Amino acid sequence: MNKHFLLLLLALSSVVTAWGKSFVPPTMGWSSWNTYFARISDGLIRRQTDALVSTGLSRVGYRYVNIDDGFFAGRDAKGNLLINTSKFPGGLKPVVEYIHGKGLKAGIYTDAGHNTCASFYNGEPGGVGAGIYEHEAQDCRLYFDSLKFDFIKVDFCGGNAPQNSEHLALDPQTRYTDIAKAIKATGRDVVYNVCRWDFPGTWVCKMANSWRISQDINNSWGSVANIIRQNMYLSAYCSPGHYNDMDMLEVGRGMTDTEDQTHFAMWCIMSSPLLIGCDLTTASDKTLKLLGNEDLIAVNQDSLGLQAYVACVKDGVYTLVKDFRKRNSTTRVIAVYNPTDIQKTVDVSFQDVCLGGNVKVYDLIDKSKETCAGQMKVTVAAHGVRVFQLTGKKRLMRRCYEAETAYLSDYQELQNNQAVGTAVYEEQAGCSGGMKVGWLGGKASNDLQWRDVYVPKGGTYSMTLSVISGESRDMYCEVNGKAYGKLTCNTGDWSTVKKYKMEVKLKAGNNVIRLYNASSNMPDIDCMYLE
Repeated sequence: MNKHFLLLLLALSSVVTAWGKSFVPPTMGWSSWNTYFARISDGLIRRQTDALVSTGLSRVGYRYVNIDDGFFAGRDAKGNLLINTSKFPGGLKPVVEYIHGKGLKAGIYTDAGHNTCASFYNGEPGGVGAGIYEHEAQDCRLYFDSLKFDFIKVDFCGGNAPQNSEHLALDPQTRYTDIAKAIKATGRDVVYNVCRWDFPGTWVCKMANSWRISQDINNSWGSVANIIRQNMYLSAYCSPGHYNDMDMLEVGRGMTDTEDQTHFAMWCIMSSPLLIGCDLTTASDKTLKLLGNEDLIAVNQDSLGLQAYVACVKDGVYTLVKDFRKRNSTTRVIAVYNPTDIQKTVDVSFQDVCLGGNVKVYDLIDKSKETCAGQMKVTVAAHGVRVFQLTGKKRLMRRCYEAETAYLSDYQELQNNQAVGTAVYEEQAGCSGGMKVGWLGGKASNDLQWRDVYVPKGGTYSMTLSVISGESRDMYCEVNGKAYGKLTCNTGDWSTVKKYKMEVKLKAGNNVIRLYNASSNMPDIDCMYLE
């Protein structure tokens, strides 16, 4: 047995024993929407279930078969959901039992409003009134107590006025909170997916197992690259059991082999749910091999529950990194990602990913191995990615913390940030990673926090903050909840970066450094450097 596959099996077995109690990995399975939209049926779901098993994909972790929009037939006079019997003659229960009988789990769909997305966009009249709004307890008892579904995706067309015939506008946080309470009341361990399309706000990060961060994916490189771009700086909001959802996979549906490989590998290292969207009964051997890559799956399902963050950008090529299997160890996984239209060769410095000494390099895609010192030269195809497991002689302390890897307590993407007073990640020439955080301050909650500042030894450190501020602005610093004073910054204009220093005391292990101004606007933040 392949040793990497054995490690994957061990990881999956530990996940199963902890299911619903300690760690829930990113969801893996198959979903009906990308290929079939609302054109689904009992027979189709059973055939895909069979294929998930016969292809061997269930064996490597794809455990969910998710029925998306298109099964509804409205409600009866008592408000009970009706199932479209022309598509599902026996209703949904026999299908769920069939899925469970294969040792798999079953997923279902609803909308947070009255009407589903397919009722508006796909001519499905049965979706009118079939959303969960004002039927939360009733529908959750049906889905989870009676039918025994294990997963639910909750869309929002019915709550977004331009996307429903009622022009109904509902508050996302209120709706998804009410639905979460109804799910919890059933007593079932249900995987809860929030489908609000853009990052909804930090309120979702402990409520749901996953949440969409972009508009719907489509079968094109432009769509895939755009979703990767949108998730590039959201690593701070990912934690064990709670993940940024980059949408269902389009692998095997017409992009180039390189683009499919990049699509899958980036979903893996960014800890997105992996929901196959192609027809598994006709999937090619090449598609099945990629979807079944045990090494990439192990990175996705790793019990640390981390999303890779951007360590550096060189010549338009991004190096993303995350710990693997053990925090702050000498083993890390990196992706060298080239979204440009031309092949690029870059030098990847091991210091940039906090590894020292000779480094053992294992390519998770082509399975080659080598040992390098100091750096390695990596050639990446246009629209391509290379993914490596690195094992160094020693772990180096992380010195540079980019603002775009920090947690913003009020971060959200649903409303105009200036109108509601919330900070954003923005591109900025002259910043160390080409990005900054702006529009901070004005209230205590509109802060910036580096929540994973790890130092091997406790003591006093010099903290250098690179900022931009075209006028005099103050920011206050806290370390592990203790105030460390104020810095007044003025860089002369809104394009010049200047450095300001402060000494802070850090404990051995993990620390939280917070920058804030409860009453006035703050400088824009480029990065923090510790020495």
